[in-house]
Amino acid sequence: MSEQLLSLRDVSIRFGDVEAVREAGFDVAPGEVVALVGESGSGKSVTALSLLGLLPDTATVTGSAVLAGRDLYTVDGTERRAVRGGEIGVVFQEPMSALNPVFRIGTQLVDAVRAHRKVSRAHARERVRELLEIVELDARRVLRSYPHELSGGQLQRVMIAAALVHEPALLVADEPTTALDVTVQAGILALLRSLRDRLGTSILLVTHDMGVVADVADRVVVLREGRVVEQNTVAGLFAAPQADYTRELLDSVLSLGSGAASPRRPEAEPLVTVTDLEVTYRVGGGAPPVRAVDGVSLSIGADEVLGLVGESGSGKSTISSVLTGLVAPSAGEVRIGGVDLRAANARARREIRRQVGIVFQNPASALNPRATIGASIAEPLVVHEARGEHRERVAELLSAVRLDPAWSGRYPHELSGGQRQRVGIARALALRPRLLIADEPTSALDVSVQASVLELLSQLQRELAFACLFISHDLAVVERVADRVAVLHRGRVVEEGPVSEVLGSPREDYTRRLVAAAPVADPEQQRERREAWRTLSG
Repeated sequence: MSEQLLSLRDVSIRFGDVEAVREAGFDVAPGEVVALVGESGSGKSVTALSLLGLLPDTATVTGSAVLAGRDLYTVDGTERRAVRGGEIGVVFQEPMSALNPVFRIGTQLVDAVRAHRKVSRAHARERVRELLEIVELDARRVLRSYPHELSGGQLQRVMIAAALVHEPALLVADEPTTALDVTVQAGILALLRSLRDRLGTSILLVTHDMGVVADVADRVVVLREGRVVEQNTVAGLFAAPQADYTRELLDSVLSLGSGAASPRRPEAEPLVTVTDLEVTYRVGGGAPPVRAVDGVSLSIGADEVLGLVGESGSGKSTISSVLTGLVAPSAGEVRIGGVDLRAANARARREIRRQVGIVFQNPASALNPRATIGASIAEPLVVHEARGEHRERVAELLSAVRLDPAWSGRYPHELSGGQRQRVGIARALALRPRLLIADEPTSALDVSVQASVLELLSQLQRELAFACLFISHDLAVVERVADRVAVLHRGRVVEEGPVSEVLGSPREDYTRRLVAAAPVADPEQQRERREAWRTLSG
């Protein structure tokens, strides 16, 4: 690997007085997967975007980034456009925001082919069919679909196909699996490995997930505050990390089977009981109704954390929407604190909503950017109480989530992702709810931040003794915080019980596939898990 495809030397990137990247340097060899890791703000994505010329005009870039003998930082606009999409393909984190929702997938991919090649639409369409087959999609169906008609995993495969349109030498993948379920993520990682092996594609993988690094990368570059603090092979880095920061990152990783599950508590009286719940959606256009939840029964003790896991479309979020009153059941019974939601009058339903707090997945979009964090935390108090001075309660809540009460006048953009999620937890607890619904509350966070938010949530749950429905696709996170777990598949509960039993010794094949698909931050163990997942997936 003496001849490198990409070489970065002394790369520094500034935004005004802020130095985002400081004298960074690393190489990517032909056919190699290099993972760029570090916490938010470490300079990972900035470095990757600089290669594509996608930084804003306020950025100042120095140093060199030589791709196949050409410095990407010195090429002009025309040449840069030829490089972008031609020699370098890019896969973004959120495919739904990268695709145009009003055009069919086929139209967008055909246009991508013709953007760099003077070919007929028929020729471009044939090329698109080949690419969709490479990424293992049904080309006939996908070509005529709109983005909203495909799953998250299918959309990410479409983005990979788009990135491969012109057979790039380098593929930049920026957090390509963060928002995906474990089984879908396993499929995408298998696809990336296949592209490397079959096509010889080099991959620069930007990620904060060390399990993903262990699964797919050949070498790792660790960034902290814009500086490269360590470079090593995957085996070398996981076996003997040299930098203190790398050791801190690895120590923060939650892995399934680590034995970090919360201690079991005696069961309390159920606060929530769900019996034979059915939810059916009418989709229109002559299509038959979709049954999103099909005969689900479960309960949550008054001081218990129930984990709810399953792939996208399994019914997790629909169940949480029923509990919050956003979706009406088609059949079955749902009781919170003994009150039947279907039979309750408007006043009773309002009182139940007051007893339910919600922590959303993405704290950046869950908070009003124009409101101070104090105003956001106080909003439930204003809505449900309408009177009184709330500053004292806001200060109390900020202290409870380990934030300075003096920060109440700050705005969301002035806080980090972990701090914003703490604000989200404070707002959810404002009315002292009896039930907290946490819907993927840590999936958008770095591993070290994730660990601190989970610890905070567990402490608050023990101190305040509220019931909690914890929804996540990350089984290691569920193992850390939940007392029991229910596994959903196609709207049905296929397995339920104590976390240690269900995730440690699953009875059902579907649960076994979920467990095998969960990546662990150990290359050797991950290789064994990968083989187990392939076997179980047929």
